[in-house]
Amino acid sequence: MYRPTEDHEMFRSTIRQICDDKIAPAAAEVDETASFPQASYDALRAADFHAPHVPEEYDGVGADALATVIVIEEVARACMSSSLIPAVNKLGSLPLMLSGGDAVKQAYLPPLARGEALFAYCLSEPDAGSDVASMKTTAKADGDSYVLNGVKRWISNAGEADFYTVFAKTDPDARSKGISAFVVEKADAGVSFGAPEKKLGIKGSPTREVYFDNVRIPADRIIGAEGTGMSTAMRTLDHTRVTIAAQALGVAQGALDYALGYVQQRQQFGKPISDNQGIQWMLADMGMKIEAARQLTYAAACRSERGDADLTYFGAAAKCFASDTAMEVTTNAVQLLGGYGYTKDYPVERMMRDAKITQIYEGTNQVQRIVMARQLLAGLPDNR
Repeated sequence: MYRPTEDHEMFRSTIRQICDDKIAPAAAEVDETASFPQASYDALRAADFHAPHVPEEYDGVGADALATVIVIEEVARACMSSSLIPAVNKLGSLPLMLSGGDAVKQAYLPPLARGEALFAYCLSEPDAGSDVASMKTTAKADGDSYVLNGVKRWISNAGEADFYTVFAKTDPDARSKGISAFVVEKADAGVSFGAPEKKLGIKGSPTREVYFDNVRIPADRIIGAEGTGMSTAMRTLDHTRVTIAAQALGVAQGALDYALGYVQQRQQFGKPISDNQGIQWMLADMGMKIEAARQLTYAAACRSERGDADLTYFGAAAKCFASDTAMEVTTNAVQLLGGYGYTKDYPVERMMRDAKITQIYEGTNQVQRIVMARQLLAGLPDNR
């Protein structure tokens, strides 16, 4: 029987209190105004939950992968937009932790850990979403520098982040073997941003294009060796898909929690609607699938922490199952509230819109199923 440790539960208790007091009250306004959740960021920084994954040697908390999942889950339960702060900080900085040399780690991880900077992850392009190897952004060596040119699209934290992990082709003819990774700073000459995307959900998380126009950066900002960028990107996603599962899990739990309170208070035909068997069946399915998603997500997080050989499969499975569950649960929560659920006066409408992105970003669920099938066909390592 698996269960988190007392330390993990302490993490949960602490972050939930912060979410209840500081993050949840502002969630509706963040969504309505499509504004960066600054109050959430300030609250997370004050408690060292904005980037809990950063190791202690780089001034971080050194939280393991499961503790980081719990933080993201709890923040997403209160406000999905705010949950992208710790999630994208991990996404953007994990390539440095996986492949970077000590110098680049020392330069960029401590400011992140201290809450002095946000990170972003620049992989997708207008014509290179699932087909990453078709990217057109280039990085040409020029003496002791690289010069970057290109466009990245769908970049979370763009414009707000100070540091950007950017994937670009150092050898355009080598496809995936010609991709390298770099750290670009917002202050670098030639870096600019498009207008914020007008999104269905997670409106408080800024999503913009990032433009690189002859951006010259020192050669020591490369992450790993030339040509290893694709490997770094895929290894990163193996780990961070678990954080998307955590987001999905959190928003689903938040929707169920609200629906449970509503159906016990809402009276029709002289009794709470929770007395109706049809309602009870819906609630049972919602709770069952959330718990199944939680167990799968936590199992994937433990594999992430250990670096197990079957992480690729479990990361994809957790992300796929939890996000499909989140979409189903939040939609059913709207149904349980009836007409009220369809209005912005109640949070489940926002939760349903927010949940949708978890089926799309960091690899669509169709892509996750391809990943899982390939792992199965290749012979899944038996770490169970």
